[in-house]
Amino acid sequence: MNPIAKLLVIGGAVLIVIGLLWQVGGRFLPLGRLPGDIVVEKENVKFYFPIVTCIVISVVLSLLMYVIRLFK
Repeated sequence: MNPIAKLLVIGGAVLIVIGLLWQVGGRFLPLGRLPGDIVVEKENVKFYFPIVTCIVISVVLSLLMYVIRLFK
């Protein structure tokens, strides 16, 4: 199989697993509704920007990549 095709298949499988974990874990971890996330509600418009959630995800992924690099 072509290396690019393998990469796309693996990437798709990883995204599916992350999506399933997000659905199941969303009930227990309020990711996306953390204090500091910006929500502006007007009459017909709701603007939502999860800035704190983005920071938390970035820190977790950075730590994960650091740990993975330690074991290589």
